[in-house]
Amino acid sequence: MVLENPLARNIRMSKRKLWTPARASAAANSEALQLLILTQFFPPDFAATGQLIEELSLQLGRQGLAVNVFTGQPGYAFAKGDAPDLERKESVWVKRSRVSQMFANRIRGKAISGLLYTLRSIMHLARNSRRYQVLLVTTAPPFLPVIAYLASLFFKLPYVCLLYDLYPDIAVELELVKANHPVAKLWRKLNRAIWKHSAGVIVLSDSMKARIIAHCPQVAEKVSVIHSWSDDQKIVPIEKQDNWFAQEHDLVDPFIVLYSGNMGRCHDIDTILAAACQLKDEPILFVCIGGGAKRSGLMESVAKKGLNNFKFLPYQEKSVLPFSLTASDLSLVSVADGMESLVAPSKLYPAMAAGRPIAAICPVHSYLRSLLDAASAGAAFDNGAASALADYIRHLSQNKAEAKRLGDSGRAYMQAHFTPEIISHQYTTVLKQAASSTAD
Repeated sequence: MVLENPLARNIRMSKRKLWTPARASAAANSEALQLLILTQFFPPDFAATGQLIEELSLQLGRQGLAVNVFTGQPGYAFAKGDAPDLERKESVWVKRSRVSQMFANRIRGKAISGLLYTLRSIMHLARNSRRYQVLLVTTAPPFLPVIAYLASLFFKLPYVCLLYDLYPDIAVELELVKANHPVAKLWRKLNRAIWKHSAGVIVLSDSMKARIIAHCPQVAEKVSVIHSWSDDQKIVPIEKQDNWFAQEHDLVDPFIVLYSGNMGRCHDIDTILAAACQLKDEPILFVCIGGGAKRSGLMESVAKKGLNNFKFLPYQEKSVLPFSLTASDLSLVSVADGMESLVAPSKLYPAMAAGRPIAAICPVHSYLRSLLDAASAGAAFDNGAASALADYIRHLSQNKAEAKRLGDSGRAYMQAHFTPEIISHQYTTVLKQAASSTAD
């Protein structure tokens, strides 16, 4: 019996003229592993998780999996209005919930949008679960794995959890909730049930794996560490004088220290600001591209201190990233104290692809330290070590040859370990094992 792609079925029902090629595609993929990915964020959303999922889904499709994505309407995109409800990207079918992102920059609004998207996900699974063989569920929103657990219980659909971050631990570290609060206790209990019942758990670092196992030792054999990645074919080193983005924003002459991406509650921005204060009289410019909860506070502090060595730019289109990333001389990655085993900054890998050295501000036990050492791609600094960070920035600004050597080494290491092809093969292995197994 040929399994019709569920998103193609929706197109057949709503857009008859598109059904013929969709049906042909479904028939051609009838023997392929039928995968559903649940994630609230997906391009044209600029959220890093969504962009990573898009790249992953395309790679999995190229490896022969029949990939379907159920996502929400964009919340971070520049263009206002809705993205297509139904869309095909290569062999990947994308279905977007009609629920839009409300108050995307507020915690309460994000929670409401996440809840509404989750309810829509339940409805989608209730109608289409029999057509899938395995479910990959992200933590965007963080309570989405609960839906995978219910789908497994009621529809016998095996699932793999992709943990970008770990709740309620992050909320506890941010002091949004007490560790012994009933909500936190219930959430941890649900997490243990979800992980134990899953067919696999994917985390982004060894320190995240250690924390998961500490919470739930029974899942030790299920946890796989699979890093994020970057496309080394699209992001390639470009000299600043040949880079239109650097020229357009006057970034060619000064030594550019770039922070690209989310400036969120889990990131250390204070150490960056303190280092910039020490370098305010030198030809060094800090460029912050993106948004996040800490962005406005940083801008206010910069203005209050009268600093002229900062430039703030909004999120850039994905097509601009190869140029914005290479308009720098040094890239910054930061993780706030206490967050080393809870989040893994995806911005690290594109920075390596760009061929630029990296300065990581992170706790002592962060995996970023060993990774940078192995790659010989830069240096790591303790949270609060602003003077050491400033000295390093100053040193590289005066030693361009060393900066280039570090950048070249980081790119070579990324090409050997973190390309889309390498990482997607690791995902394929986990997903195929999940589809052929029965959850405990």
